[in-house]
Amino acid sequence: MTAKSTTDKKQTKPLTNQTDPNTSAKSSYHHGDLRPTLLQAASEMINAGGVEALSLRKLAEKVGVSRTATYHHFRNKHDLLCAVAAEGFFRWQTIEQAIFNDTERPINDRYRQFIFKYIDFAANNPAIYDLMFGHTLWKNDHSNQELRDIAYPVFQHQVEMTKAWQQAGILPKEENTLRLAQVTWGTMHGIARLLIDGIYADANSIEEMCECAVNVFLAKK
Repeated sequence: MTAKSTTDKKQTKPLTNQTDPNTSAKSSYHHGDLRPTLLQAASEMINAGGVEALSLRKLAEKVGVSRTATYHHFRNKHDLLCAVAAEGFFRWQTIEQAIFNDTERPINDRYRQFIFKYIDFAANNPAIYDLMFGHTLWKNDHSNQELRDIAYPVFQHQVEMTKAWQQAGILPKEENTLRLAQVTWGTMHGIARLLIDGIYADANSIEEMCECAVNVFLAKK
């Protein structure tokens, strides 16, 4: 009886201090924080169930705001998907730039990190990766300006990185920089697709493929 009474007290005591999740979400909205919250929640929903699992109504319910609040930031589901993909490109751009700018790490190792981190990003964000590079947003020019404004510069930065690596002598100088960047990206994308599609789900196989790609692209001394 004593134990039960103690438990009852613990159950009733904190009720007045609990925060209503809807109130918290609406408060965030009033402070201009709703858009990143929506994007984070949308990304989680896509990673969990694919783009089919996402709708503005379900997103509003998950975050705890009205559907009208979501329409304030995204005109429709397509607009939301483009924003989620754009956020994915921004995240990868941050990783990519950190690798390139890490001058304390040997340049060969930075190139190796670039290959491995790309595959790691795809493996940890398979549904978002599909959205970033798949036909849903790119076939028949379904991308919007927001997405193009981040996606194209991300690849352009890879071209600039490739040129710098050529000048440093770790990539073949005789190759056309743009074509070399395209072939490098095509190789990484192919490995990522094999992993995401489950064709080579074994981590050791993927690691060996990445290592092979590094060895193939790095200029032989």
